[in-house]
Amino acid sequence: MIDKVNSSAVQSMLSQIRAYEARAKNQPEPLESGSGVEKASFGELLKGAVNSVNDLQQKSAAMTSAYESGDDVPLTDVVLSMQKSSIAFEATLQIRNKVIKAYEDIKNMPV
Repeated sequence: MIDKVNSSAVQSMLSQIRAYEARAKNQPEPLESGSGVEKASFGELLKGAVNSVNDLQQKSAAMTSAYESGDDVPLTDVVLSMQKSSIAFEATLQIRNKVIKAYEDIKNMPV
């Protein structure tokens, strides 16, 4: 039997998804050289992305342990945080695989 879904939670989640979509569509154009704004290096961007995935996994683990210890944490929030961290990790893993594949392709090119 399917339980009733909290409509405010669904609306909140939909508004978050729409905000992410709008943010993704409105990415600023890259600035031209010499504009006075420093660009982040590839290493810094990579480190930031990995740290963000790590933060999601730590929050998920904290919520899971809080739920298991009997704190007042809704199960839906625990499952949602677990899914977010899982998706973020899988995306990171796929990006890593594609970077390694591209590196191997370049390395094996005839000179």
